[in-house]
Amino acid sequence: MADKIPSPIRPTDDEARALGRTLIDNARFGALGVIDPETNAPMVSRIAVGTDDTGCPVTLISDLSHHTKALRVLPSASLLLGEPGEKGDPLTHPRITLQVKADFLSRNCKAFPDLRTHYLEQHPKAKLYIDFTDFQLVHLRVTSAMLNGGFGKAFLLKPSDLNL
Repeated sequence: MADKIPSPIRPTDDEARALGRTLIDNARFGALGVIDPETNAPMVSRIAVGTDDTGCPVTLISDLSHHTKALRVLPSASLLLGEPGEKGDPLTHPRITLQVKADFLSRNCKAFPDLRTHYLEQHPKAKLYIDFTDFQLVHLRVTSAMLNGGFGKAFLLKPSDLNL
């Protein structure tokens, strides 16, 4: 009889919740994983990331980009946040993968002006193109998350664990 391999997932605790929230709050870019609607294959793009006033991840993306087309077909995606530090093995640094649903905001919706202002506070250079007609603000609504806090520190998180 083979030995049962223990689960690497730890019980979620306040330290994991705080680390997950910090990774989201400090992110200014991330890797967005989508399914290419033409090939049904995974595709990853680097995107700028901010948060709205509730801490929900937000991005500004162009209708011309392939990942935008993919999100319009299938709004489910993943978003990897967290960058390796300057020293040591990159795999020892914390990162979080968020399972998200993309929610495109219309420029006519009531929340758009405040979100536009909030996003520009986090990404001031986006002022050059945020008003181009092909650019969209998108809420990336978290449905679940996997936090890797470094070797041996894996956690499954719910949106409520991240105050979302």
